[in-house]
Amino acid sequence: MDIRNLGRSGLRVSAVGLGCNNFGQRTDLETSRKVIHKAIDLGITLFDTADIYAGMGGSETVLGEVLGDRRKDIVLATKYAKPMSTDGTKQGASRRYIFNAVEASLKRLKTDYIDLYQQHEFDDRTPIEETLRALDDLVRQGKVRYIGHSNFPAWRIAEAEFTARQMGVTPFVSSQDEYSLVVRGIEKDLLPAAQQYNLGLLPFFPLANGLLTGKYKPGTEPPADSRFAKAPALRERSATPRNEAIAVKLDTFARERGHTLLELAFSWLAARPQVSSVIAGATRVEQIEQNVKAASWKLSAEEMAEIDGITL
Repeated sequence: MDIRNLGRSGLRVSAVGLGCNNFGQRTDLETSRKVIHKAIDLGITLFDTADIYAGMGGSETVLGEVLGDRRKDIVLATKYAKPMSTDGTKQGASRRYIFNAVEASLKRLKTDYIDLYQQHEFDDRTPIEETLRALDDLVRQGKVRYIGHSNFPAWRIAEAEFTARQMGVTPFVSSQDEYSLVVRGIEKDLLPAAQQYNLGLLPFFPLANGLLTGKYKPGTEPPADSRFAKAPALRERSATPRNEAIAVKLDTFARERGHTLLELAFSWLAARPQVSSVIAGATRVEQIEQNVKAASWKLSAEEMAEIDGITL
């Protein structure tokens, strides 16, 4: 497994990370246990969860139950800011809420520190100065090692960087955003911002909700046990006529070179600027094995250019 620095920080993470949103939701405790331990055995170190995953805390609770002594072997990342209550009182990035949220996450995860604490979305009701000061205090207290953000617009990334420098507080070191062969919108503004400030990019939905696995064929119904069959909204979002046409061409491109579409999806992201780790979920041990293997294709400059011709 390739190990990389997370942006400009000294934190080292595996090039393939494990998205933990399935734990406690699509996978039961014992299945989650098998997936988690297999991931560690295969060299995955970055485990990415959030307080809202699996029904408000379910994913964190599973990780807390399963990790045990292996907690020290991984980089544990979680998130705050999205609603944890229906009345709007438990969300955002205020000092009060961050301090409450981190304690709740630490309790569920059964740990006394979080390696990477990420703001899940920007909070336009809280000054960024207040948020950064609170996060800096958590770092100084040892409850958090590094901080990152997710779903920030590019100009908010620049604002946060400038503010952290002016205040002399801990800056964000990572940005987690949707990025795949069929979703390349971040390349316009966000990716340049990540490059400017040397943020580690953590792409999520690398397989476009399953479209880039190769299991779906245009004009045919998805397999009954597939994600698209169980979640029609995801199919409608990802399997647009444009995306399906691109996926067909990419599948041909990969097969002509002795690879699968899934291997192309992972390896392309792993070769993109600023990408520190590709975040992908798994509901079965076999998927973990596929994901780890998938990022090993070293694409040439000519192949990368040809992919641009297909996807842009």
